[in-house]
Amino acid sequence: MRRLTALRVEHRDLDDSITALLASPHLDQLQLARLKRRKLKLKDEIALLEDQLIPDIIA
Repeated sequence: MRRLTALRVEHRDLDDSITALLASPHLDQLQLARLKRRKLKLKDEIALLEDQLIPDIIA
């Protein structure tokens, strides 16, 4: 559960960093791509952990 919380915080921080970078007059495309890639990786990891926490219900 702590890991999931930490990932969510990091995901939110990356979102803030991306927003700040987009507002910057000197946009670094490479840095932006790296941040977005990391954010997507975190999103996938969050989804995986959430799936593990929620049991599958067979109808």
